[in-house]
Amino acid sequence: MSRLITGISRRTVQLFMIAFLGLWALPASAGGLSAKDQKQIIEVVQAQLDAFAQDDAAKAFSFAAPNIRHIVGSAENFLEMVRTQYEIVYRPSSTTFMQPNGEAGEAVLKVRMTDEDGDAWIATYTLQRQKNKIWKITGCAISEATGTAV
Repeated sequence: MSRLITGISRRTVQLFMIAFLGLWALPASAGGLSAKDQKQIIEVVQAQLDAFAQDDAAKAFSFAAPNIRHIVGSAENFLEMVRTQYEIVYRPSSTTFMQPNGEAGEAVLKVRMTDEDGDAWIATYTLQRQKNKIWKITGCAISEATGTAV
């Protein structure tokens, strides 16, 4: 992947700000999440990645929280945004999930991803438990991974 971000639209900036602000608000401790919550959080992100792999826009969009759904507007717009602005999330060559952390219905999950060129990235997802107790993705920020895997 020669270039992670191909252009910045107003919508992309809005999504980045949502993710960025969400990261500031969350605690660093994993103490507030039950083992069940941690498992469900990973399952939600994995299910969205699986939907991207199948180009299933509707299914991928179903894991987005209302804030994202409102900003993006439609499943087709969502898939197009991810495909063009979040290439590593759209088609990672590999993924390694870290332990989710957070509390009070808010969580952060870091996922180490490698692209087709073997470059490593960290996708930092923010999630929120909805009133129906289902976790939804509220944002995703991408950064270059530093250091080496052991």
